[in-house]
Amino acid sequence: MSKHLTGDTNFTAKVKIILSKIYGRSLLKDSVLDRAITYYELEQFSQRKLDKINQEIARLAKTDSDRNKNKLANLERDQREYLQALKLESNERAQHLQLICRDIIELCEGDTRAETNKKSSELLGTIQLLLPTEGSRVAVENERSKPLYRGVLALRLLDQICLKTLSSGAYLAKELSKISAFDYKKLRIENEAAYLEFVDHVKVPVLMAAILQDIGNYHPDAQKIMQGKDGQGSIFRALEIEERKALLQINYRETMKYLINGIGVVMYFGNSKEERDIFNVVETNKLRFVKQLLKGSIQPKLGVGNILKIPQIYTAIVLSTKDNYNYKLLPKVYKALYQNAERGNCCQSVVDSLYKITGDFPQGFGVIYIPGDNEQDARYEYAIVTRLYPEKPDEPNCRIATRQLTFIGHGHDLVVKKTNNLYFIETAKEFSSINKERLNEILELLSSNYLERKDLDLLPRCWQPEEFFTKKVNQKLWNRIR
Repeated sequence: MSKHLTGDTNFTAKVKIILSKIYGRSLLKDSVLDRAITYYELEQFSQRKLDKINQEIARLAKTDSDRNKNKLANLERDQREYLQALKLESNERAQHLQLICRDIIELCEGDTRAETNKKSSELLGTIQLLLPTEGSRVAVENERSKPLYRGVLALRLLDQICLKTLSSGAYLAKELSKISAFDYKKLRIENEAAYLEFVDHVKVPVLMAAILQDIGNYHPDAQKIMQGKDGQGSIFRALEIEERKALLQINYRETMKYLINGIGVVMYFGNSKEERDIFNVVETNKLRFVKQLLKGSIQPKLGVGNILKIPQIYTAIVLSTKDNYNYKLLPKVYKALYQNAERGNCCQSVVDSLYKITGDFPQGFGVIYIPGDNEQDARYEYAIVTRLYPEKPDEPNCRIATRQLTFIGHGHDLVVKKTNNLYFIETAKEFSSINKERLNEILELLSSNYLERKDLDLLPRCWQPEEFFTKKVNQKLWNRIR
């Protein structure tokens, strides 16, 4: 097979690497998830060891013999060294997490707002297109991809609302005041130093919160609930109400504990007391902001927690791990989001903001449309959603994937009008007058084998482009996007 048909583009390879760094599982145990699981496994052992040392110190402190004083001094030294070792381990986890956050920002942000939106579209779309839409691996792969997906959405939501509609608190108000003299959309160009500081103080913590949001589900107590009484249940099974309540409490509690004790404040290494003091204040405030985001996402109301909560709900539907996952229903995601807003689970104006960003159709979704180039040639063609900020939420910005019923890797951009989109019942009804022979002929051309055609609707509403995306030449969907 020729090189242009195999492998991945550079961008796709980078996305796969970051996905592995966040929720990947390997023998090296070097992902964010692996590090958290290792911490949870050793947490009780570490605490028991410290408790034993502390008890012995307390006992020896009550005696006056020189021999015991020497033992006490040795134990206190052991205590300091063990605490320092634990602190260094936490520092390594914190640096690892922040480095991944910076890699994500580099991958999804550019010098201009247009470039940032394009890169974010590519990242979100690539995640969707890498995922299976049918079969036994759907839940596992979706779960693995959620933290990155919702993190990118949270960044773009942050940009969209600039936090002006939120009760943001003193920390964000202070950070926003630093850049108030500049156009937020052009901040990177107008003042790169201010942009980099905003990234460090605000965007990195937002990503940290998004990545860690469900890490507590991997604590042993949470896993016991998820796997059932016999320990053999699927972690993706539907939980009883009481089980779900208990799981939510454990997830929140253990996520917070991991953030504070397992991640903590990044350590300063240097000789300047003044630099150290400034560094420690910045890192402490960042950690507090992550805590504020996580806490606020539980009951966000009108607060800053919406930046986390709303992308979490959106991602939980688009990358669902439930048994009833149905790719065809992904464009219905905002029905659930607005229901959550009506119930007071999140802020409707912030849902509106995310709706403006994504529209009805998620990035990477397979759209089927009726071309208007030749009314005598009754047919439909395939396209893929490739851009954020559609002018109308139900008319997605796409890249065509077929031309004259032939797959191509170099299509042009197209806004698929509602009246041409077979996803909508009204459009499908108008096109359904085409005779079955012609519809079968189209299916034969656009599906790879007979067995696949058997499972497809004669008049499909959407298509699943993951197989199309496996070819390297077809991964360049975002080239030349303006």
